Parts: sequence; structure tokens; C-alpha cells
Amino acid sequence: MTDAELVVRTRAGDPDAFGTLVARHYDACWRFAYHMLGERADAEDVVQDSFLRAYLAIGRYDERDQFRGWLFRILTNQCRNFLTSRGRRTKRFVQDEIAIESAAAPPAAHASGMEDAAVVRALAQLDPLQREALLLKYAEELEYSEMSAMTGAGESALKMRVKRGSERLRALLADAKDRGV
Repeated sequence: MTDAELVVRTRAGDPDAFGTLVARHYDACWRFAYHMLGERADAEDVVQDSFLRAYLAIGRYDERDQFRGWLFRILTNQCRNFLTSRGRRTKRFVQDEIAIESAAAPPAAHASGMEDAAVVRALAQLDPLQREALLLKYAEELEYSEMSAMTGAGESALKMRVKRGSERLRALLADAKDRGV
């Protein structure tokens, strides 16, 4: 059954249909949120909140959009809101490498190509907008047009974020390799 068919069934009151959508998209949402936020518990909270918001707003979903893109727009906004809120709560950065590494270590059940410890630490050091663009482009394999629809940023701005984020990521990884981390 396609996502569009499951949305129609959800709107008709079939609770199992939305459960299928959650099961289908949960891992990708969790990976994205985890890499954006760096904490398992925070990622879980944001993903659950995003699915709840999607369920409550399913009546406003436009069938011309892909469900995954619509869901990721919600998720991206929730991650941004969380990061803004976290920034207000704590105006400091963790400098302790051990603390960063333990916070960034992903659970085995949520493995993806981005789980190398050095990559996770380097991603955590990127500007959030660059990290978001890199994750959408490479981890989620989205086209710039899809990314633009999700984030509200122009395609050229997203290309620049990916370019600068990639350059910064390479530099951070080279530095980590030089330090033997």
C-alpha cells in the first residue's frame, strides 16, 4: 500500500494505517533527528512529537506532496525548534571529547552509513543548518528541490550549505585523523 493510500485510510479513521506510516518512516526520521540533535533521548522525543503533529495535521496534508517530504518538513522544524530551545537553556558547548563521544554514539539498532564515531563527532561540530543540509542530501538522499520544499531555503542556499558543510566536515575529519581520534 502506498503512503497516499495509507493517508486516505488514516483520514477515514483507520488507526492501523497511520501505524504503518510510522513504521515505514520511523528509522529515517530517528536517524535524521539523532544526527541533528546528538542525543538519543532528544531524537526520540522530537520524532514522537513530529509523528503526533503529523497525525493531528493529516487533514491538511496535500496529496500532491510526497508524504515523506511533508513529514520531514515537520521533523526538520521540530529539530530546529528543539535546537533553538536548547540554545536558550544552555549557552555553552561541551568541550569534553569523552562526553561528546558518548553522547554521539548511536545505538546498533539504528545503524546507517553515518555512524562512524569520528563522523558523528564531526557532524556535531557543524553549524546546524549545514548539518541539516548534509543529512538531507547524503543520509536521506534527497534532491535539492525536495530539500528546498522541506526547509523553505532556496536551492542555491542549500547547495552552498552542503558545499561548505562538506568542506568543514572533511577538515574536521582530517584533523581528527591527525590527532589519532
